[in-house]
Order: sequence, then C-alpha cells, then structure tokens
Amino acid sequence: MIYVIGIGPGAKETMTLEAVRALEEAEVIVGYKTYIHLIEDFITGKEVLKNGMRQEVDRCKMAVEYARAGKKVAVVSSGDSGIYGMAGLVLELAAKEEMDIPVKVVPGITASIAGASLLGAPLMHDFCHISLSDLLTPWEVIEKRLKLAAEADFVICLYNPRSKGRSGHLEKAFQIMSEFKEPDTPVGIVKDVGRPEEKKVILKYKDMDYESVDMTTVVIIGNKSTFTHKEMMITPRGYLL
Repeated sequence: MIYVIGIGPGAKETMTLEAVRALEEAEVIVGYKTYIHLIEDFITGKEVLKNGMRQEVDRCKMAVEYARAGKKVAVVSSGDSGIYGMAGLVLELAAKEEMDIPVKVVPGITASIAGASLLGAPLMHDFCHISLSDLLTPWEVIEKRLKLAAEADFVICLYNPRSKGRSGHLEKAFQIMSEFKEPDTPVGIVKDVGRPEEKKVILKYKDMDYESVDMTTVVIIGNKSTFTHKEMMITPRGYLL
C-alpha cells in the first residue's frame, strides 16, 4: 500500500485528519528532508527515508520497493500531493510498471488556498495556477500560459516564482502579463505560509517587489474586479449587494 499524502503548507493545524490517519497507518515514510522535518511529531518510531531536491523519482522508486515488500508506505508532499506534488509521479510509475499495489492519494491544503485565506478572499472567481519553474516545462510554454491566463482575466497564482537560479523569471512574468493587467491590480505576496516565518504583503501590480519573493512564496495576482479593503484582498463573485 502506498499513501501519497499532502501535508499542507507547514502548520500542524492545516493538516487534514485523513493525512494524520494515513501517517499513523504507514510503516515507512518517504519524503524530501524539509517536509519530513515538518511532520516529525507524527512519525516517531517509523522508518524514515529522506533525500534532497530534484530526487523525486528516486523517492518514488524507494516507496515502490518497500510497498512491494509488503510495507505500508507514505510518500509525503507539502501542500496538496496532487498539485505540483508526488501523486502524479507515483501514479505514472505505477502505470509504467503495471504495479499491482494500491495507491491512495490523500489531499492537503495547497499554498494558494492557505495564502488566499491570509489575504482575504482573492480566489472567489475563476483562477489558475502557473509554476514559473522551467526545470520540467519549457519557458516558452510558461510564457504562453501567462499571456493567455492574463488575457482571459483569471486571478493568477504563481508557484515557484523566484529562486537563485531563476532570479529574473518573476519580473519577466509580470512584463508578459502587464499587457492585460492594470497597474493598480492588487497583488498578494505570502511567504512561508503556516510556518513561523509567515508573512503577507498586499501591493499594486506596478509596485511589485521582486526581491522579497523566493521559492517558499506564493504570488496571487487579482483580476479586473479584485480590490482591497482594510488590508484584505477581495475578488467579487458577482453577487448584487
């Protein structure tokens, strides 16, 4: 048995009961070392296999190996396991190898939802997620998605917005979207949501602070209707008040 568990953005309070119970059931825990640290209180006495960044395939193969040996294995992801997490990779591997091992995907609260709750209600109308990481997706594809999402007036949630190796990607993204986003469009920046260093900022599109953003940040860009009130970011659903 393999559980693919979304552990939420970082705080114990934002883990689902289903995730906690799946961790209790599991005998072996597999995950990125930073995420393992976040759930140490739930995995005492269990066998733990952890490694670093860009070793996702290795983690999945380890999980499969232990599951084939009859162990109950939990593969953990931050946020939701099915949103830029490990669920797809585990299921791809299961399909490729035609494994006769049950896989249970356990959902979690993803960064955009947790971040939106801190900002107010920016996701009340149609929105999309776009990752700015071009490690697995060509930048040309990302540019096209940014342009079309902005043109369609989606609220846009940017994942993996900026890193040391991709320091200019976020600014390029804003340049691409500026054709369709007004200068006064509200933008919410939430860093380390659910963790001790948690911080939020709401500013205008034209005033975007790129330097304050890193890989633990989610950036939420409003649509044409989004406004701010008392440090809250609000996207109307369309109700008549």
